[in-house]
Amino acid sequence: MAELPAQRPLADRLGLIGACATILTVIAAGFTCYVLRAILTPFVLAVFLLLVIGGLEGVMTRRMRVSHKAALPLAIVAVVAVFALSIWLIAHNATSILEQSGAYATRLDQILGMVADRFGLKAAPTIDQLFHQLNPSRYAPTVARSAGHILEDATFVLIYLGFLIASRAGFSDKMRLLFKAGRQNEALEVATRIRRGIESYVWVQTVVGVIIAGASVLVMWPMGISHLLFWALLIFLANYIPAIGAAIGVLLPPLFGLVDLNDLWRPIALFVLLETIHFAVSHVVQPRMQGRSLNIDPIVVLVSLAFWGAVFGIAGAFLSTPLTVVVMVVCAEFPGARWLAVLLSADGHPYASDPKTASTATATGPATAGVSARGS
Repeated sequence: MAELPAQRPLADRLGLIGACATILTVIAAGFTCYVLRAILTPFVLAVFLLLVIGGLEGVMTRRMRVSHKAALPLAIVAVVAVFALSIWLIAHNATSILEQSGAYATRLDQILGMVADRFGLKAAPTIDQLFHQLNPSRYAPTVARSAGHILEDATFVLIYLGFLIASRAGFSDKMRLLFKAGRQNEALEVATRIRRGIESYVWVQTVVGVIIAGASVLVMWPMGISHLLFWALLIFLANYIPAIGAAIGVLLPPLFGLVDLNDLWRPIALFVLLETIHFAVSHVVQPRMQGRSLNIDPIVVLVSLAFWGAVFGIAGAFLSTPLTVVVMVVCAEFPGARWLAVLLSADGHPYASDPKTASTATATGPATAGVSARGS
């Protein structure tokens, strides 16, 4: 005879209630982030930049033997300089491309004529006709508003970053005062694990992006394509979007090559070579560097990309993996939400622990194991 629901053990019913509460909490948190995305997006980006600065500061102190007092200012100057240089390269090259738009339009007309002849069309539309049909002027107000929002968000990011750097020194004291006696070390360990996981991800993506961008320059230069640094920068930045970013980034130069080069074989060869570089680095070099530092299931990477992209837009796409790391580490600390951390992880062990730590986790439970587990 089947067991009635009322006869089920109390622990099972409490577990079901806890799982439902976790699901509702995740939904409520996602909806709150979406509603407050205009406020939270600059803050999240500022936190991300703070972690980048912290990681660079650690590299300077541990590997370059720079003093702690000099490492932080140097890291801030380096990150701001790279940010400013990136903005200048994008603006300068975009202006140059617009100035040559007439020549590019002529080349596009030739390509459209070739396509029309290939498919037996009587008359191919010209670029001027296509632009007239699309009527780009109606999109001008939207583009202007978007540019204004980007400038506004960038200003808030820098403001938040300045205050975060100023308040970083008192973070440990706040954590000790926020939690009860005996839990301060555990809370600090969780924060340290989150920081190490995100810093590891940023480091791997940065090195991989430099490798792909550098190899792409070596391929694009003999092909004769213009604006090399611009395309290299776009490929590098696109690499921070997980799963699809690098693939899209290496697709842009061949598309531009269709109008920049006077033949078709070079854009096709460029496409094949750049995609080969991306495939080799992403499937051979990156897994060896990344190892078990993140321990996130691949399908979760894609789902988190869609979820955080819907919540925070482009910023969410760039930060989807770090934000998922935060969710996984935090959920692993609560017995009622640990199942979610297990689902998010690649192997069922959110801490990516070694066998010794795993046995400790089995004996002591998730909360205690979280203190003894290695940082991501």
